[in-house]
Amino acid sequence: MSAVRRLGRGIGYSAAAIAVGLIGVLGVELLAAKLRRHASPAIGPGIRAAVGDPAAPTVRLTMLGDALAAGVGVRNVEDSVGGHLAELLAGDGHRIELSSVAVSGTRSANLDTQISRALLGERPDVAVILAGLNDATSLADPGEAACHLGDAVARLTDAGVAVVVGTCPDLGAARALGPPLRQIVGWLGRRICYAQGPAVTQAGGVAVDLALRTSAVFRADPNTISVDGFHPSADGYRIWAHALYPAVRDAVRAVRST
Repeated sequence: MSAVRRLGRGIGYSAAAIAVGLIGVLGVELLAAKLRRHASPAIGPGIRAAVGDPAAPTVRLTMLGDALAAGVGVRNVEDSVGGHLAELLAGDGHRIELSSVAVSGTRSANLDTQISRALLGERPDVAVILAGLNDATSLADPGEAACHLGDAVARLTDAGVAVVVGTCPDLGAARALGPPLRQIVGWLGRRICYAQGPAVTQAGGVAVDLALRTSAVFRADPNTISVDGFHPSADGYRIWAHALYPAVRDAVRAVRST
């Protein structure tokens, strides 16, 4: 056997061994991720809170989406994204009536029920959607997931609701996941995020790239992640709220001017 052939066979064996090793590591990481005890929803759908001067103009703000919109990882409404946004908007001279129909585990394909609930009675002035986490972790097709999200945004805008969407955040910042699963999940999240932006814009909403705006902070500061190592802490949700705030503030101004 020639040296070239022996070298080629050796490389082939090495590559196969590496592949088997990676599959084994991924299997262990996936099992650990499934067995890890994540934070349970402490706020839940149906919450209502009023923030700001009762004499100020009222703006109805509704949160829709997955665990991140529901505030999983914190115990108080004021520590969730919606709670932080309400405080920021109240500082602009508004009375914010905050509500949430978000449900942990929701995928973009399952937003219809939440929208129906949000539109019951007095419709919201502004809706904030956080979605993409479960699309990424369930290996959903990015284009299909984005299409469902676009349909949800269009349904709300057709009802006269201003919509701001926080696209899939940097899932690679989750400290509960070890390499290489952490990198793979981060890549899956980016695929979803890249598809979401155009779909939201085309449907008449405003997309805010949470990964682009906040990833560096989440990767550098472990205090942005809750004790379960996966969902944000109160500080993490505050950072997301500040990233979303300019778009939500502009949406509120547009609503008040009509």
